[in-house]
Amino acid sequence: MKTIDSINFSGKRAIIRVDFNVPLDSTFKVTDETRIKAAIPTLKKILKDGGSIVLMSHLGRPKDGPTNKCSLSHIVGNVSKALGINVSFVDDCISQEAFDRSAGLKLGEVLLLENLRFYKEEEKGDENFAKLLSKHGNVYVNDAFGTAHRAHASTAVIAKFFTRENKCLGYVMANEVASIDKVLNHAAKPFTAIIGGAKVSDKILIIEQLMNKADNILISGGMAFTFVKAMGGNIGKSLCEDDRLQTAKDILQKAKEKGVTFYIPTDAIIADNFSNDANFKESKIREIPDGWMGLDAGPETILMNADVIKNSKTILWNGPMGVFEMSNFENGTKQAALAIAEATKNGAYTLIGGGDSVAAINKYNLADKVSYVSTGGGALLEYIEQGSLPGVKAVE
Repeated sequence: MKTIDSINFSGKRAIIRVDFNVPLDSTFKVTDETRIKAAIPTLKKILKDGGSIVLMSHLGRPKDGPTNKCSLSHIVGNVSKALGINVSFVDDCISQEAFDRSAGLKLGEVLLLENLRFYKEEEKGDENFAKLLSKHGNVYVNDAFGTAHRAHASTAVIAKFFTRENKCLGYVMANEVASIDKVLNHAAKPFTAIIGGAKVSDKILIIEQLMNKADNILISGGMAFTFVKAMGGNIGKSLCEDDRLQTAKDILQKAKEKGVTFYIPTDAIIADNFSNDANFKESKIREIPDGWMGLDAGPETILMNADVIKNSKTILWNGPMGVFEMSNFENGTKQAALAIAEATKNGAYTLIGGGDSVAAINKYNLADKVSYVSTGGGALLEYIEQGSLPGVKAVE
C-alpha cells in the first residue's frame, strides 16, 4: 500500500481528493466536522514537507449544475480553522481562473476548488474531465475513502495521468484500508460481525462474505424481523421483506453448514405506532401481536448481545439495534455501543462502520473508546463485498 509517507512533497503541488461532503444546516453552517478533521493529518504532512495543496471534493447531490446550497464556499472557514491557516477558494474546478490560481500557489498555501459534482462529467468518470483536474498538481493523493467505491473522475480515473511515483493514498484512506484488512484477514478469534439496518436485501452480499470470516453474526435492527418471520414467527406489522423470506432461510442454512453461529433477537420493545410517543411494551420477538411493531431490542436480547460482544476479540459493527434516534427505542443500540467499548478496553479490535453505527457511537461519546471509526459506510461495505475499491486500485 503506497501512502504519503513514501513521498517527500518539498517543492511539489499536491492535488488531493478529500471527502468534505459534510452536513450543513439551513443557514449553511457545518453541523459535523468529522470528515474535515479526519483529513487534517494528511494535509499537515504535505505542508510540513514544504509542499502546496489543491483540495477537491463534492458536497451534496447537485442535479442541475451549480447551486448555492451545495457550494464548498460554505466550508472554507471550517477547513481554515481545522488546518490553522487561511485556505483560499475558487468558484470553479476547471476554469482558467482555477488553473491560474493553482499554478500560482506558493509553498505552504492551500486552495479549495468548487464542488466537482457541479459537472456531470465527475460522476460519469469522464476521462477528459479527469485530465483537466490532473493539471492542478504534480502529485495525486486520494484521501476520500467515503467515495473510493465510486469510479468517478476524481477518485479513480485521474490517477492514470500520474506516474506510479507521483500518486498515493492519504492517511484516511490508508487507515481505512488497514483497519478493514485487519478485520477481514488478520482477525483475532472469536470474530463477531454485528449486522443491522432496515433490509436484508441491502446486506446479503456482506453477510455472505462475512460467513467466510466470522465466528458469530449478530443480526439486529429492522432486518431481524424478516429472519424471524422466515423462522415461523409472528411479527405484527414490523418491518419485513416478504420477498426475501427464502433468502433469509438460505442464509441461516449456509451459516449452519459453515459453522457460523447466527444470533437473532429473542425479544423486542414493540410499539403501536412508529413514534416516540407511541404506546410501547416488551414482547417475545416471535409473538408480536397484530397492529404492533418491533422498534428496539428487548432486555433478553440486550443481555445476549452484550455477552457475545464481550467474549469477542474482533468486532465489526454495521447497523443499529433499533430506532435509536427515538429516546424510547435507543436502549438496545446504546447498550451494544457500551459493550463494544468495554470489549475494546479489554483488548478486542473494534471497527465501527456505516452511517448509523457511526452516528450511534458519536451520540454516546464513545468514538475514542473503540479501535477505529470508519468515515465511509458504503465504501466500507463494498470493500468487504468486493475485496477492493476503484479508488484504491487506481493508486495501487
